[in-house]
Amino acid sequence: MEELQVFLLGVIQGLTEFLPVSSSGHIEIFKSVFNITFLKNQGLLLTLVLHFATALSTIWVFKKDILKIFINNTKQDNRFVLNIIISMIPAVFVGLFFEKQINYLFNSNILLVGIMLLVTATLLYKTDKINPNFKSISLINAFLIGMIQAFSILPGISRSGATIAMAVFLGIGKNEAARFSFLMVIPLIFGSMSKSVLGFSNTENLDFTPILLIGFVSAFFTGIIACKLMIKLVKKSQLKYFGLYCFIVGLLVIGHEVI
Repeated sequence: MEELQVFLLGVIQGLTEFLPVSSSGHIEIFKSVFNITFLKNQGLLLTLVLHFATALSTIWVFKKDILKIFINNTKQDNRFVLNIIISMIPAVFVGLFFEKQINYLFNSNILLVGIMLLVTATLLYKTDKINPNFKSISLINAFLIGMIQAFSILPGISRSGATIAMAVFLGIGKNEAARFSFLMVIPLIFGSMSKSVLGFSNTENLDFTPILLIGFVSAFFTGIIACKLMIKLVKKSQLKYFGLYCFIVGLLVIGHEVI
């Protein structure tokens, strides 16, 4: 039973990391609905494994772009890397100074998830209505996108949806917005993983059991599928359908918690 639950958690992580419906929100809902308790022992380690899998799936999808940046090393490539670094600043600040508050928000706070899903729904609906001017990403734009990425730490706010929405609101083309959104999170994932691993005490369990491999594989392959699908959907302005989904789920969650 635990194997199936971890497999499903991997699928949810892989799909919702890229599709604009909030991976953290859906995982919290899944854990609450199925009353998952075994994660108390290896919850952090499983989270690291799942995020590592989706980071690798992003690298796989954008491997040509990443190789081009490091091999060609043009002025444009260097500017893109600088934009990525600038975009990381808000999330790094929040992660360093508000870690305890963030952990509290992920303590089965299902009502908050429902409310934030409604916010995500609004962002996605508005994004589809905008015709971008195809501006290039400036340093200021990169920082503003990074600000919304830091805000998307809240469970229920879709990181990909929020950052793509902000980029499009700033006049950036939807294809470039999606590309920047997916690549900007890679350094943060690896940075967060490194911090968490270094933070393990000698008494904590770092046993990489087969059950973790199940989650990794399911998250990696579903992540590749979802990432490619999301790029196509952003181009075709079809985010409003995910907005409708988030709106319905958000209302259901709020109704369940209030009633």
